[in-house]
Amino acid sequence: MEVPNNFDDIRPLNNDEVKEAIEKLVANDDFERAFRYIEPDVNWDEFSKTMRSFKTKEDFKSKLAYEAVMKVANDTTFSLTISGRSRLPKDKKPCTFVSNHRDIVLDASFLNVMLYDVGYGMTQVAIGDNLLIRPWIETLVRLNNSFIVKRNVSVRQMLEVSRILSAYIRYTITETKESIWIAQREGRAKDSNDRTQGSVLKMLNMSGKEDIVSNLMELNIFPVAISYEFDPCDFLKAKEFQQKRDEPDFTKSQRDDLLSMETGILNNKGRVHFTLTSPINDQLAKLDRNMEKNELIAAIASIIDKEIYKHYRFYPCNYVAYDMLNGTRRFSENYSLKDKKQFETYLQGQLDKIVLPNKDEAFLRTKILEMYTNPLKNHLENKE
Repeated sequence: MEVPNNFDDIRPLNNDEVKEAIEKLVANDDFERAFRYIEPDVNWDEFSKTMRSFKTKEDFKSKLAYEAVMKVANDTTFSLTISGRSRLPKDKKPCTFVSNHRDIVLDASFLNVMLYDVGYGMTQVAIGDNLLIRPWIETLVRLNNSFIVKRNVSVRQMLEVSRILSAYIRYTITETKESIWIAQREGRAKDSNDRTQGSVLKMLNMSGKEDIVSNLMELNIFPVAISYEFDPCDFLKAKEFQQKRDEPDFTKSQRDDLLSMETGILNNKGRVHFTLTSPINDQLAKLDRNMEKNELIAAIASIIDKEIYKHYRFYPCNYVAYDMLNGTRRFSENYSLKDKKQFETYLQGQLDKIVLPNKDEAFLRTKILEMYTNPLKNHLENKE
């Protein structure tokens, strides 16, 4: 089904645009260099021939994109697992998967390959235009069935941009019957203190024709809890915390975003687990629709957050970090002395990677410990 042309500048490519996109990519030196990061010994002529054999987005996604993501998983994770598959709609009804956000590229990529493996099918993926640093990146992500979230716009333009994005997501769910993945907030939670932003829910609501609850129920929101044992970008996030502390107007450069993407893709993540929680329509149906708008949005955000907090998976490093940060032995039964020493060595290794003129190691250490502690803290508070 062709998408209405008012979505042309944000939608994924149509299948009749696939051939031209592939020709652009195989002729692009930057794309070749980037691909060689993942596959250093690739024969480019043979690879180009394989690329040209793909006639549809589905071909590209299910073959090349799938294989590339699985190679990253095999090279940089101890395990990649998913639970909650029985909660997926039996009739493959499209969902809006809303998750916490750990890795710029891999959160949605890992989810898609696992959904594909269990026979549900891959989602369309929301990606911020701040990451489309090179023209070939935009071509690649749109070929891979991603749609663009415009962030670099003026306050005056934001309302219209949000309206179009909302309409596109609703069109995709209700008309083309494809699922969507979107992060619960703009950008990653640098301290892993995951909170669903009300602005995301307000955007999703904008295109609906009924009340807020009915509008969001139509999108079949399905929270997903993502748990990485190790975050390869933890030292970069800690560095950014100090840069913003010391220089309140500090903003990341495009080079910083590229470094985060490369670091996240190429480095060790340990065990990675995704939990499909449950669609929240039953909980939304119980809300008082006469609540004040911001109060209602906050209540819906809280439902999503609690589903995510409840379904995190924890590793020894989370328990060690909690005790180190708080000066306790509360979770000493959840890790061994070897686990603690390994995490201390890992932590120091990450701190050693940070280069700053006025490096505040105590502050940076605290920030990294918070990243590994906050999911556990939120989980405990949710249980209580």
